[in-house]
This record gives sequence, C-alpha cells and structure tokens, in this order.
Amino acid sequence: MAILTWVLIALAIWHFIVFFPDRFLGGIVGAFVTSIIGGVLGGFILSGFSPDSRADTDVVTVLLGIPGTIIALALLYWFGAREEDRRAAEAGEAA
Repeated sequence: MAILTWVLIALAIWHFIVFFPDRFLGGIVGAFVTSIIGGVLGGFILSGFSPDSRADTDVVTVLLGIPGTIIALALLYWFGAREEDRRAAEAGEAA
C-alpha cells in the first residue's frame, strides 16, 4: 500500500510541472516516468527498504515519496536545460 501512496503523491506533484518551462529531458512523458520512479525510489530509501503494509500506512508514509519525486524532477530539468543549451551552442557555431 505504501508504494501506491508514493505513486499517487508523485503523480500529484507531476501535475504541477505545467507551471515550469518545458525543459525536462524527454518532455512531459519523461517527467511523468521520472516522477513516479523518483517517488517510489525515494519512498523505499526513506522507509528503510521496508514499505508499510496496508494497516501501517499513514500520512508520514505518503510524505516519504515527496523528496524523491522533487529531486528526480529537479535533476531531469537540469539535464534537459543543459542539453538544450548545448544544442543551442552547437547551432550557433554551425551558423
């Protein structure tokens, strides 16, 4: 059940990336996949690699998915912005 909550919180955070310029590596689909992977991995790491069962799931369990999602999306944005800048520099040199 903990994994489901991490996926859902990652999806909720992913919906807010529409307020940022689309510089994510892989676009909106890349951000979608990365947010889910980041949320689940972050939740696993912060829970000590033992996710809570259905009876043990609480608000703290849900919150464990937030840091991983934000870090994963920030890294994806940084890589995408860097790639976009590199392509712009190459296009400027070619012209």
